[in-house]
Amino acid sequence: MSPGSPEAAGRAVRRRAVRRHDREILVLALPAFGSLVAEPLFLLADSAMVGHLGTPELAGLGVAAALLTTAVNVFVFLAYATTAAVARSVGARDLPAAIRRGLDGIWLALLLGLVLLAVVLPAAPALVDAFGTSATAAPHAVTYLRISALGIPPMLVVLAATGVLRGLQDTRTPLLVAVAGFAANIALNALFLYGLGTGIAGSAWGTVLAQFGMAAVYLVVVVRGARRHGASLRPDPAGVLAGARAGVPLLVRTLSLRGVLLIATAVAAGLGDTEAAAHQVALTVWTLMAFALDAIAIAGQAIIGRYLGAGDAAGARAACARMVWWGAVGGAGLGLLLGPAAPLLGGLFSEDPAVREALLPVLLVVAVTQPIAGVVFVLDGVLMGAGDGPYLAGAMLLTVAVFAPVAWLIPVAGGGVTALWWAVAGLMMATRLATLALRARTGRWLVTGAVRG
Repeated sequence: MSPGSPEAAGRAVRRRAVRRHDREILVLALPAFGSLVAEPLFLLADSAMVGHLGTPELAGLGVAAALLTTAVNVFVFLAYATTAAVARSVGARDLPAAIRRGLDGIWLALLLGLVLLAVVLPAAPALVDAFGTSATAAPHAVTYLRISALGIPPMLVVLAATGVLRGLQDTRTPLLVAVAGFAANIALNALFLYGLGTGIAGSAWGTVLAQFGMAAVYLVVVVRGARRHGASLRPDPAGVLAGARAGVPLLVRTLSLRGVLLIATAVAAGLGDTEAAAHQVALTVWTLMAFALDAIAIAGQAIIGRYLGAGDAAGARAACARMVWWGAVGGAGLGLLLGPAAPLLGGLFSEDPAVREALLPVLLVVAVTQPIAGVVFVLDGVLMGAGDGPYLAGAMLLTVAVFAPVAWLIPVAGGGVTALWWAVAGLMMATRLATLALRARTGRWLVTGAVRG
């Protein structure tokens, strides 16, 4: 076949398209990976500093942080829905509309943050008691929770503003803000804890101040963009309501996923302390890997929304196929790293030989199933970018219906924590893969236009 033949020319065009998609994905995914990994690393350092105050303080921080993290993560749709909406307008080459839709998401975040703050402040003692917190740790947990709750509105604003910038195809600024914000958090906590001796309350105030600082930086960036493109800063009730409607299905999806993990944790707790400890370590490792793979999903949200907003359904489908490849390869790479490291990780998390013995086969299950996880996270991001929230909600509810009875039957059948993780990383993720891949193949998510109808 000659170099100038039509077949050779076609292959050259396809190679150029693949390279273009790869550049688009990596330009967005690599900074997104950095910002995703920064948060757990800095929070780990925060916990290490509070741990030097004493065991009751650390236990109180653990309870309060779990409550706050759950409350905020439930509203992660503020980032997802905003990314998709803004990216569509970017694809349609209507930057003023993109900024306006982003501002609608920020106003919605502020409203939800104030409502959540009004709930958490008076309910803090009851929420801490619901966790079965000890009498020595409870006062520290209540103190930390009440002060840190003041940071909920800016935390939600940060989520929405992050979605705005991602929709504008900018993941570098969120990386810089995340690193600077969490570094400031560490510096402020060190000042309050060690310099001023304010105890766990000082740690909470340091976190709140850092969160307000991050929100302020984001707002400056977004407001500048609004003024540059002539977008109004005033809230648009119709736009805010549209953002809330788009977020409801994603909220259902997130709550369903949380439900799966809560069921798994409850089953592990019923298996015994050793199994529960191994499960918690495995969940931590699995979550860290999910952060890494989510970077490609975030790129997917921004890129797919832009293509569909531009009316390029073929480009969106081609980008989806390439991102699926990256997800599979990324998952396989993580699995290959985790497999050989699995025998060593147990000693990092526990000195109990029984826990290490129970953990090893679980980590191997996690390693083997990472390619599935990589594809699932990518397809999840693609459909979010397409604004296909109702389908994602229904698919996740179906996943819960498949997973829950199997998980509850594991102890009855004499299974242990390894069987439980075959259900989590195997059955649950395979069910998600089947539902998401089916949707991707049908092409019904390829709805073009600046606004999804």
